[in-house]
This record gives sequence, structure tokens and C-alpha cells, in this order.
Amino acid sequence: MTPRTQLAGLLMVGSVLPSLAQAAFIDDSKASLELRNFYFNRDFRQSDARDPAEEWAQGFLLRMESGYTAGTLGFGVDALGMLGLKLDSGDRSAGSGLLPADGSGGSQDEYSKLALTAKAKVSNSTLKVGALHFRSPIVSANDSRLLPQTFQGALLNVQEIDKLTLQGGKINRIKANNSTDYTDMTANRIGGSSDSFVFGGGDYKLTPELTAGLHYGTLEDIYQQYYGTLVHLLPLGEGQSLKTDLRYSQSREDGSFRDIDNKAFGAMLTYTLGGHALGAGYQRMSGDDPFPYIASSDPFLVNFVQINDFANTEERSWQVRYDYNFASLGIPGLTFMTRYISGDNVEVSGRTAEGKEWERNMDIAYVVQNGPLKNLGLKWRNATVRSNFGNDLDENRLILSYSLALW
Repeated sequence: MTPRTQLAGLLMVGSVLPSLAQAAFIDDSKASLELRNFYFNRDFRQSDARDPAEEWAQGFLLRMESGYTAGTLGFGVDALGMLGLKLDSGDRSAGSGLLPADGSGGSQDEYSKLALTAKAKVSNSTLKVGALHFRSPIVSANDSRLLPQTFQGALLNVQEIDKLTLQGGKINRIKANNSTDYTDMTANRIGGSSDSFVFGGGDYKLTPELTAGLHYGTLEDIYQQYYGTLVHLLPLGEGQSLKTDLRYSQSREDGSFRDIDNKAFGAMLTYTLGGHALGAGYQRMSGDDPFPYIASSDPFLVNFVQINDFANTEERSWQVRYDYNFASLGIPGLTFMTRYISGDNVEVSGRTAEGKEWERNMDIAYVVQNGPLKNLGLKWRNATVRSNFGNDLDENRLILSYSLALW
């Protein structure tokens, strides 16, 4: 299907939704257009490295969401049309993840994706079937490039009991950020191939300040994973708080693909005072394998940052982080973040404690709050990685975005 054909199909959906709304299908349908202008530069600094990955692209995301039909059981439909256009790239500078490969070492000039989702609602519970983009402790779609990643499957959210949120479903395919095709899923650093990821779990608010969660997922024939979370927010007075975020998981094999043994612990403490936030984190991998998760998706780890996840076999890692919200100085919309993560004790070539790595990140972002340019955003993301067993990287991302409500 060509980009023009997909765009025409989405426009047809868009023309139908308002008429359905007038026929009492929905009164609260909405649509928005998001523009993303994305420059990406990753410089490989080790000796004999490849040329930098450097590309510039423009993305368009047209979102349309219906409400639900009247009655006890309501039905609706969501649509997301995505178009990516190459602005600058070369045969030796491709590979940024913004654009699909063209088969000859470069990137395609354009690509498009159409994501359709059917949904149903009963009381406070919803079921979505089709294209899915969501986040949870057990599986999360990535949105760090020009266009977002999507899953294919079914997702059920249940909120019928006070303070309890349940979520579960099944994913059978994944579509990468820079791909137009759904593919089977693999496990990061572990391999294999599967067309079934079944998951479920819930979060319960024990007190207004304390929430506990337990989640489970199985990538069929590859791995099983249990994940427990505990989040506590302690108020310390006006404008002050201390947040504690604890995470623990156990992973093992599913089927006979290969033995898998991983235990992962993570803790993050964040002290907030006015516009300032100071955080400290610790993450520990133990067992014979790295932390398993669906390749190209986002793992739920406290030290999963711009480039690395610090989830290698036996790795220990520490993080310090500082955030500042300039709204405290009368400049709403301007934010700053910097962090440093150091990892060691990595098993390299079967030998423990030899691998070491570190990463430094900095984000500066501004979103216009009002006026004719309201919702115009500019973000600069900078990262530096050094490792004695992997790539040495310097990376910069410049993202100009604009979101416009259509109705």
C-alpha cells in the first residue's frame, strides 16, 4: 500500500467519524495533527568505527478517536495515520532508526503506516483490538524516533474496583518505529522468534501515597517474566516530596528455546523541592542471562535511559539525576534534565566483572504555552556513552514538534 493510498484511507475514516457523531455514534470524537521534525546524529567514537549515523526527517501523525455508541455496551474506533519523509540522509549516514532502509545501504525517501483499532466499553472497562500503543511494567511501545512503534493484538483495561486497576491482553505482532510491516517478536540479547506475548497484572493503591503492582508476561517459547512494583510518594511540606520507586522481576525460560535465568532489582529515590528534583538510582542484574524483553520495545528499568538499558548479565549500575522546571522562575514550558549512569561487573565473554560502561544524558525542552504558536515544542537531547565492551557514542537529537487539534 502506497503512502498516498494509506493517507486517502485515513481521510475517508476522518470524513465518516464526524457524520457518525451527528448520528449519535459519539458526541466527543476528537482528532489532532502532530508534526515532528527530527534531526538525529550518532557519532561512533571507537577506533575503526563506521561513519556517523546522521539523518533528518519530517513526520506527520494524524490521530482520530471516537467515543462510544450509546447503551450498556459501547463501541468505537480509533485511527492513526503516519507519514515519514526523508529530508537529508546518505548511503554512509543511514541507520538512525528514523527511516526504513532502502536495501542498498541508504534510507527510503518516504514511508507511511495506518493503524486502526476497534474498541468496546462496559462500565469502566475497555477492550481494544487491532493496533495498540501503550505502556505497562511488563511491555511498553517505544516512541523515541520519528514515528511511534505499535503492537498488534488485544488489550483489556478493567477499573471496576475502587483503587484497583487491572490490565491484560495478547500481542501477536510488532511494527518497529521505522517499519511499515508487522513482524514476529524476538527477545532482546536472547533471540528466538514468537508470535504470542500474553500478559496480565494490576496495580492497587494501598493508601493515597502507596501503590503496589504485580504483572506477568510470557513470550511464548522464549521467556516468562514476573514483575513486582512499589511506589511511595511522601509529602514533606509545601513544595517538597520524596518519591520511592522499587522494582523487582524474575525471568525464566518458556519452552525449549534455551535456558533463561535473570533477576532484576531497581530502586529510584527522587527528592523534589519547588522546581528542583534530585534523584538517585540503583539497578542490579543477577543470574546467567541479561534482562529479557521484547526487542525494540521499552524495558521497565530504572536505568533504561536514552541509549543504554544497563541490563547485561550480572551488571550493577548507579544513577544520579537532576531536573529543573523553569516554571518556578516564571518561565512555564521550559524544562531541563541531566543524569549520569555508571555500570560495572558485566559478564564479557563468559567472564564476570570485566565489563564497564557509563552514559551521560542531557535534555532541554521548551513548549510554547499560549498565543498563535501554542503547543510548538523544541527539544535537544544529548548523550555520551563510553564502554570497554561495546560502542563509544556521542549522540544529539533535535526535535521540533507541533500539535494541532482539528476538532
